[in-house]
Amino acid sequence: MENIHKKIGIIGGGQLGQMMILEAKKMGFYITILDPTLNCPAHTLVDEHIVANFDDEKAIRLLAEKSDVITYEFEHINAQVLKDLEKEGKEIYPTATSLEIIQNKFLQKTLLAANEIPVPDFAEINDIKDIRNAAEKFGLPMLLKACTGGYDGKGNYVVKNVEDIENGYKALGSGVLPLMAERFYPFTMEISVLACRAINGDIKVYPVAENIHFDNILDETRVPASIDEITTNKAMVLAKRVMEVFNGVGMFCMEMFVDKNGNVAINEVAPRPHNSGHYTIEACVTSQFEQHIRAVSGLPLGDASLVRPAVMRNILGEDGFKGKTIVLGADECLAVPGVMLHVYSKEESKPKRKMGHLTATAKTLDEAIENAAKAKNAVKIVGEIKM
Repeated sequence: MENIHKKIGIIGGGQLGQMMILEAKKMGFYITILDPTLNCPAHTLVDEHIVANFDDEKAIRLLAEKSDVITYEFEHINAQVLKDLEKEGKEIYPTATSLEIIQNKFLQKTLLAANEIPVPDFAEINDIKDIRNAAEKFGLPMLLKACTGGYDGKGNYVVKNVEDIENGYKALGSGVLPLMAERFYPFTMEISVLACRAINGDIKVYPVAENIHFDNILDETRVPASIDEITTNKAMVLAKRVMEVFNGVGMFCMEMFVDKNGNVAINEVAPRPHNSGHYTIEACVTSQFEQHIRAVSGLPLGDASLVRPAVMRNILGEDGFKGKTIVLGADECLAVPGVMLHVYSKEESKPKRKMGHLTATAKTLDEAIENAAKAKNAVKIVGEIKM
């Protein structure tokens, strides 16, 4: 592995980091992570673990000293430190500039719109008056979003009527956080496309995935998506165009909306492996996690094609329980044909926390949907304390 980055530093030791590391270790990489939680999901897999907060400049610099290249498993980190390190010659993928733009939803949408990438209409919000103006312009309901820090629906507020304007403003911090308003896009389906770009500019695009959300959290991903060939091609082309806009290296996920006429628009972009790409571990020639490691380390990209239809189901911490993690029904779940179970090794289960996922592969998508539902009904992850 000459001329390959042999030591990889990862900011974040959650489940995405864990799954990256499992692939990196198959190829013999030395891995250091930075994560504030000592027994985080990735802890037992790594060569070194720097226990520090994600905005700790000294700790990030220490990670850089120990690594040939730095990557990250989520966006909410100190982009300025990474920009400084890049200026000092450190290799960081995806780039710190990509991260800085993407972690602010308003800047992200502004850049996409400037490059003629279709996105829902949006507006910057500085005060309640701006929300009222946006409501007049976009109509109600509309979406109010925190520009930074949101995930799994947190940081979003649906403004359904005039009374909601003040409630939404208060719920999202009364101006403490930068806000934006977004016109409701008349989507009939939510899809996502994963794409990966190598250091040499080579791009691989994964199949289009159909996503079903529940309480703003991804519940199920089906691949291939139930859309026609024309819409599929639009989504694949759009994903490539977004990759070129960000000039990114590594895995990116483009979350998209599809309307009843087959038009496609970008909802959000994530500069990392993504929850909706977990199916790739069992269903594609090269998983999103292996692809990311290949890209950031300078290795050639792998084949991104689908081997078998697949359905991924998230497993959340059960409502009414918290505390030490207990997995129930794993045996019954794994007795379903074609099902693989992933438990993230989080010490504490909380309601709605992502604790694991399962993937069902089969000869047909219908069979995979049916088997995934059986397996999902069988397995539960709870905390030891009933609330």
